Amino acid sequence: MDELKHNFYDELKEHNGKFYTGMKIGGSHKWHYNEGRWFETKIAPDQWTFNFHSIKTRFHSAPINTGAKLNTKYHWYIIADQIASKLDSNSYITNMKGLKFKIGHKRPNWRSFSYQYPEQEGYKERVIKILEDTLNKLKNNKINLEKFI
Repeated sequence: MDELKHNFYDELKEHNGKFYTGMKIGGSHKWHYNEGRWFETKIAPDQWTFNFHSIKTRFHSAPINTGAKLNTKYHWYIIADQIASKLDSNSYITNMKGLKFKIGHKRPNWRSFSYQYPEQEGYKERVIKILEDTLNKLKNNKINLEKFI
């Protein structure tokens, strides 16, 4: 019975010398983004800013005693490729593929996100590291762009 109460999500795991908690490497989720709202503003000939807001729900219910505690927050940084195909004068179908990086998290009893604590790498430094690492991998053909098309 105690095994059912244990949450493997919070168990310390290791991958390539880095320790982490959460889903095991190789695990996956499938989500619905119902009634999502996408707002974008053109700021240059080939550049837009955007904001997307939606509640996401699982395709299938989460296994008992898994996942983060209620009111946990995650801050993600997404590098993505989007193809939008016009269907009619008011509609597009969109396909977006990319990489999603965890910037930080905020447990329910914490005042701030993890990157705001002095002993942690800051938000800006984390984003710069992600972008530099991704650019380096792209230049050295360690990211397969074909996955994005």
